[in-house]
This record gives sequence, structure tokens and C-alpha cells, in this order.
Amino acid sequence: MGYKTIHIVLILFFSFTFSHSFAQKKNQGQKSERIELIFADRLSHDQLKRPGAQCFNGHVHFRQDIMHLKCDSAIFFEPSNSFEAFGHVHMTQGDTLSLDGDYMFYDGMSQIAQVRHHVVMRHRKQVLKTDSLNYDRMLDVGYYFDGGELFDGDNHLTSDYGEYYTSTRQSTFNYNVKLTNPKFTLTSDTLHYNLINKWAHVVGPSNMISDDTRIYTEDAYYNTDTQLSRLVQRNTVFNNQKKLTGDSIFYDKNHGDFYGYGNVIYEDKENKNMLKGDFGQYNEIDGSAMSTGHALAIDYSQGIDTLYLHADTLRLYSFNQDTDSAYRTVHGFPHVRSYRKDVQAVCDSLVYLSSKQLMTLYKDPIVWSDARQILGEEINVFMNDSTIDSVHVDRQALMVEQIDTVHYNQISAHQLRAYFHQGEMYLNEAEGNVCVVNFPMEKDSTLLYQNYTETTLARMCSIQLPDRKVQRLWTPAAQGTLYNAGEAPREHTYLENFAWFSYIRPLHKDDLFEWRAKESSKKLKTIVRRAAPLQNL
Repeated sequence: MGYKTIHIVLILFFSFTFSHSFAQKKNQGQKSERIELIFADRLSHDQLKRPGAQCFNGHVHFRQDIMHLKCDSAIFFEPSNSFEAFGHVHMTQGDTLSLDGDYMFYDGMSQIAQVRHHVVMRHRKQVLKTDSLNYDRMLDVGYYFDGGELFDGDNHLTSDYGEYYTSTRQSTFNYNVKLTNPKFTLTSDTLHYNLINKWAHVVGPSNMISDDTRIYTEDAYYNTDTQLSRLVQRNTVFNNQKKLTGDSIFYDKNHGDFYGYGNVIYEDKENKNMLKGDFGQYNEIDGSAMSTGHALAIDYSQGIDTLYLHADTLRLYSFNQDTDSAYRTVHGFPHVRSYRKDVQAVCDSLVYLSSKQLMTLYKDPIVWSDARQILGEEINVFMNDSTIDSVHVDRQALMVEQIDTVHYNQISAHQLRAYFHQGEMYLNEAEGNVCVVNFPMEKDSTLLYQNYTETTLARMCSIQLPDRKVQRLWTPAAQGTLYNAGEAPREHTYLENFAWFSYIRPLHKDDLFEWRAKESSKKLKTIVRRAAPLQNL
């Protein structure tokens, strides 16, 4: 009998055996067909060695509804509607799914394929490689459990366990998960990945590294196409010497923007400053940052003492990054309050320049240092290392030094300059409409006299003697009166704009968040500046 005759007999035999045999699927109400042999080169049957089994060799081709299976050889178990396939196993389902391996066991009733050794599953543009994979045709899911990897364009994912749903293209990976891309690397314990919208959801301790940025999170979403991240638990972002922590963080990699929500802390260890708040924003490209809601800026770059600064909104700008001339500016507005052990301040808005160690206060500013209070329309505070260096006050300037609860040394002028050494004021200079009230102190610290002086220019210096401090007042032509203590009229005891704002002064760093405004009668008078005349062309 020739080869063609055997081929025809086999086709007729199996067509008669397997045709018109159908069974109901166990799940989803779908019909389950008997496995049908399409082609094989050879058939053998040994009832003694393998009861109920039929062996096929050479170009074996099976089919069950839309599933086709080709292999080098196979053993078919007709009673259980299952088979084992060996050598160059290739299964296809429609035109979107293929499954390759060295060995497969397929159960036609449950429609589960168990593929082993050099397994490759291809679905659309995705490729999954592993050594052991089970594919459930009823649930449209393939899963591996002994290590595998998924290729999706530029994305390469590896894990110990993985599931991939071909209908929804949703995948889940567990244990030693690593997702690499030319732009980032992500490691996690559990990762859910949607290959349609490219959103990855990581659960458990996870790290994502991109260039100089590292993100630690335990619950986050990341889009591999748009590079947008949503970190929904307590998270930390590291960028060189900078760190951003928040209850939830939104990250736009393309623009370098981080948005933090809930107890946000930004720290720049290189420049030794921090920014805290309920909401925060940071840009990794230009180094700018912003904070609102219990916003607090902390500068500990001076070493000895730390400056705490609060405002409704705080903005931090960085310049000349990664150079020796790098510096920062801080803008605060409104309701500004700052505290340092040697100097405290309150105002409506503030600008701090780290390069000049200069803090400028606007709109009803007040500065305190020890028992001294300085106020005016604009105040510039210059720092020197860890201590205050000088204070410059412009327009409606007033300096008050408290001696006790009744007596106050006072200077009012158009401009006022105060100079400090190691935190102690040693020189005051006043210019323009100067009025001075001072109480010279005797050797035994008693107050016997009171001086009232009006002049155009005044300079008061403090000289530290071994046993006491002496104040000397120098003026050009001046009008003044020396009174016995307690005998001067009130207008010569307290200047017209005298005020002592102890109830506003920040007492410690935790006192910065309670805004206490001046009494309306004590606010500075608004002085209208002369505008330049308009030019008619």
C-alpha cells in the first residue's frame, strides 16, 4: 500500500472518529469541541503499553475550534480529549496569539495548555519568554511560575511569577519584579501592567531610577509612554543631594515637575535648607520649589543657629546649580513670620538671598533682636556667618530698646542703620528728622536722667567697659533737653510713633504658624510717593 493511500485512509478514519462530537464547556457557557486531527505523517497504537493512546509523528496538526496546534510528534488520549505534544510545539489562536515550546500537555475539556522548555508566547506586539507556562483558553490567561520575561517595545520586564490576560492585555507580576526601559529602571515586589494604556501599578517596597532621580514608594502608578507617575502612599524622591517626601506625589518626568500632597518635606542637603508644607512643588531641572499650607522654610547652612521662616506661600529658587557659585532665594507672602535665636521678624512679604545673606522685609515689617525692636516701611537684615551683621531701615524708621517695663530708649528717623558684633549692637546711625529718647545708665545701673533730642543726624554707640556698658550719643547742631528721670512730659518720654509689639513677636519656631497682626491704630501710615510726570509726545 502506497504513502498516499495510507494518508487517505488516515484522513477518512479520523474524520469519521472525531466529527460531530461536541461537549459543553464548563465555564462561561461556551461550547467545547472535541480535539480534531488535521494531519500527521504516521500513526501508531499500542494498547498494551498505552491503553487508549494514539501516537502521531511527523507534521502533526491538531485543531479545537479556533486553536491550532502543530508539533513533531504527539500522543493523543481520546477518552480524556487531551494530548501531549513534543518537539517544535507551535500553538496559534486566531491571528493575534501564538505559543511555542519544546513540550505541551493540553486538556481539551478544561482547555488548559501546559507548555515547558524554551516557551515563547506572542500576543500582538508583546513577547513573553519563560521555561514553564500554563495557558487557560477559557480565561484567556497565561501564567508562569518559575521565572519569566515580557518584552513590550522598549520595555523589558522580568519576575519570578507572572500572569498575562490576552483579552484585556492586563498583566500581573510578583517577586523580584524588574522593569527596564532606556529611560528608567523599576524594581518592585508586585507590579500590575496594562499593555494598552501603558500604566504600571506597583505594590510593596519599590524603587524607580531614572538618570539622577530615584523614587521609593510602596504604592504607585507609572506610565511608561508619557512618563507620568502617581505615588499614592508615603513616598520619597531622591535627586542628587535633594530629597522630596510626601503622602502622595505626582511626577512629570518630561518637565521635571514634582507635586507633593500631605506633609510634604523638601530637603537640599548640599545647600542645607528644607521646605515643608501641606502642598509642595519641586522642579528637578531648575531646582525651584514651592510650599503652601503650614509652609516652613528651614535654613541650617550657617551651622550655629537655624533660621525658620513661615508664610502662607513660600517659593525657593536656585541659581548656578552644580557650581561653586550656587545660591538660593526664598520668597514668602503673605503673613510672614521668621525665627532665629538672635533675630525674629514679622512682615507681609519677604525675600531672602543666600548669596548676600540678606533678608528684605516689606509692608509693616518688624525685627527683634534681644531687647531691641526695629520697624519701618522696608527693612533689610544682613547676616554674617551665623549671626546678624546689620539692619537697614528705610522710611518711618523706629528703633526701641526696652530697659524695663516703663523705660525705653527710642530713635525715630527717615533712615536708620544698626550694626552688630557677635550678636550685640554696637552702633546706631539715624538720618532725617531724627528724634531720640534715651536714659543714660549709671554705674550702679540706676536711671537718674532722661534725654530728649531733635536733630538731622545722630550716631549712638555702645562701649563695653570691664564693669558696664556705656552709650554715647553724637549729633551735629541739635535741640534737646535733659530731664531728671520721671519729670519729662509724655511727648518727650514716648515718641509719636512709639509702639512695643511684644504680643506679635515669635517666641519659638513652633509659634510661627499663629498670625498676630498689629492693632489698626499702630500700623504705619501710608505715604503716597510722588509719581513721575506724564510726557506728551
